[in-house]
Amino acid sequence: QVQLVESGGGSVQAGGSLRLSCAVSGYTYSSYSMGWFRQAPGKEREGVAAIDRDGSTSYADSVKGRFTISQDNAKNTLYLQMNSLKPEDTAMYYCAAATSLVSSWFQQADYNSWGQGTQVTVSS
Repeated sequence: QVQLVESGGGSVQAGGSLRLSCAVSGYTYSSYSMGWFRQAPGKEREGVAAIDRDGSTSYADSVKGRFTISQDNAKNTLYLQMNSLKPEDTAMYYCAAATSLVSSWFQQADYNSWGQGTQVTVSS
């Protein structure tokens, strides 16, 4: 059973930074693609950043140049470094794991394990 536990969310002012972590257990971490998704109130969940087992990454246009996804296989942990935060980044952030090659980076149906989420609030 794959378990994902996010942490690191909080409240910051615009322009600030946060680093989210996702602790992974229950499988061989390096065998999967991982992603960060977010959902703002009243909006659909959307992909933010993703990384595959070879280290290739992809980002949503809205976060390119500000967010960085990384993974530490030794610690079985996924990270999302968020800089230059904007109020529109306010959302619940979820990490997710895919058990096989995803059809596209942010195809949510391909990610079959999800964490409980961590809230990020950015004030202007």
